[in-house]
Amino acid sequence: MASAPPSSTGSSTIAHVLVIPYPAQGHMIPLLDFASILASRGVRLTVVATPATAPLLAPLLSSHPDNTVRALVLPFPSHPSVPAGVESVTNLPPALFPALTAAFAGLRGPLASWARRALSPEDRVTAVLADHSCGWAQPLATELGVKGIVFSPSGAYGSAVLHSLFRRLPRRGDEHDEDSLIRFPDLPGAPAFPWRQMSVQYRAYKEGDEVSEAVRSNFLWNLEESSSFVCNTFRRLEERYLAAPLPDLGFKRVFAVGPVAPEEADASSNRGGETAVTAGDLCAWLDGFADGSVFYISFGSTAVLRPPHASALAAALESTGVPFVWAAGPTAPLPAGFEDRVAATAAAGGSGSSRGMVIRGWAPQVAALRHRATGWFVTHCGWNSVLESAAAGVPMLAWPMTADQFVNARLLVDELGAAVAVS
Repeated sequence: MASAPPSSTGSSTIAHVLVIPYPAQGHMIPLLDFASILASRGVRLTVVATPATAPLLAPLLSSHPDNTVRALVLPFPSHPSVPAGVESVTNLPPALFPALTAAFAGLRGPLASWARRALSPEDRVTAVLADHSCGWAQPLATELGVKGIVFSPSGAYGSAVLHSLFRRLPRRGDEHDEDSLIRFPDLPGAPAFPWRQMSVQYRAYKEGDEVSEAVRSNFLWNLEESSSFVCNTFRRLEERYLAAPLPDLGFKRVFAVGPVAPEEADASSNRGGETAVTAGDLCAWLDGFADGSVFYISFGSTAVLRPPHASALAAALESTGVPFVWAAGPTAPLPAGFEDRVAATAAAGGSGSSRGMVIRGWAPQVAALRHRATGWFVTHCGWNSVLESAAAGVPMLAWPMTADQFVNARLLVDELGAAVAVS
């Protein structure tokens, strides 16, 4: 896949949107899903990627072979705090996430130059749609004389909390108290959360630090220069936060466009990359279980259970004998012998103390959640997982760990009754 300047084809009556995803699977997947919806309705798209993230565009490009969607692959900007060759949050320590965010802003100049090379009116960008961690795209849109739109991979509630933090810069009363409450007076119900549950990027913020200020600028640009927000959510889920403009979202209009995941489970199986097991094979295995009897377990693409927690969960699964699918990812510290015992009972046709499947790698989650046998979802409450579970009608066991997950869990457990907290 190669970089390319705007072509000379197209129609001046068709919108041409520059789409800028943030380089993290949890951010890219919903924005690319939404991009596919736009393309299916006749909107021309140019989607930005770097060499490492370009393969994630393959399902989108293959779904729209009529040149409605084009990839624009640019070199990842270098940054002194980001290791050479790193282009996404994959396998990156969370402490370096802010530096990656600051580095990615280096694409603003190359994108402005690319957009100005449009040779005809129909090739000109008519709008910029960018992830909320790419707030630098909003002044880019202003520079190009077009509308800038913020895409939030979080819900309206989670996005408002995140923007509120960088807008108001609240601090804890005791710098050593991880449970010091941070309040959000401008949100419905004036919620409060302990400091330890706030965004890692915000907790790492240091006034005057170059990386910290670059991260904060992204969120301020979203509030000050965008025309609107687009959230992967729906009104029955977040009516309270969609009913009126929120100060913490700059009083901007918020469009609820979710759930954006494809309706056909097979079509969504490789949205985050090649899966370690095919959707067909997973569903065939699930076919052997009664309706609602299987626990699906996943903590997303970046969260990793601590070894004691992983051991406790594995022990619970073995002692209860409940059927399960555990999408453990490549680095989860599962206890010694657990996977061998699971494989042995699976090979025996599901007999024994544990009837389960462990998936090391990317899993076809939508297919698993939509299968009739799946009855519960043990989840970190990442927003993509929340939406996919809600769309499938699967209740959740909420085990939040970081980012917006504590906000999402509060919504699911306390406000909606759609989940039970793991305690």
